[in-house]
Amino acid sequence: MKRCAMLGLALLAQTAMAADVKVENVWMRATVPGQQVAGAYMDITSPENARLVGVQSPAAGSMEIHLMRMHHGVMEMREIKVLPLPKGKTVKLAPGGFHLMLFDLKQSFKTGETVPIKLTIETANKKRETVEVTAQVRDLNGQMMH
Repeated sequence: MKRCAMLGLALLAQTAMAADVKVENVWMRATVPGQQVAGAYMDITSPENARLVGVQSPAAGSMEIHLMRMHHGVMEMREIKVLPLPKGKTVKLAPGGFHLMLFDLKQSFKTGETVPIKLTIETANKKRETVEVTAQVRDLNGQMMH
């Protein structure tokens, strides 16, 4: 019984810690039929130094953290394994910079729909926590339909 109570407290502590990471403005662009990839964007603020180390969604076969940037006059996009989340600073995932890529989409997504995404955050003491968010699907210009 004591072991179960301890486990319950440990789970509550993890949930509270994960809830401290603030994730806002979660969205992705609408897709066209047959499109196999999409980008997802959001603002992440952690109350302590942490790192985004994993992403997944049931809407995609796989997901990756990506960086898009101009490098020697050429647009470059590449996977990064870890995205630092400095204490108290908002890290913006946006078109043309850091973003999440969804591969092997299981369906097309229309404006107004939602897509669940799980973020794996690793804290400075190496504890991993999952934060579940919902991306709002916007039109191809990134606008919400009213």
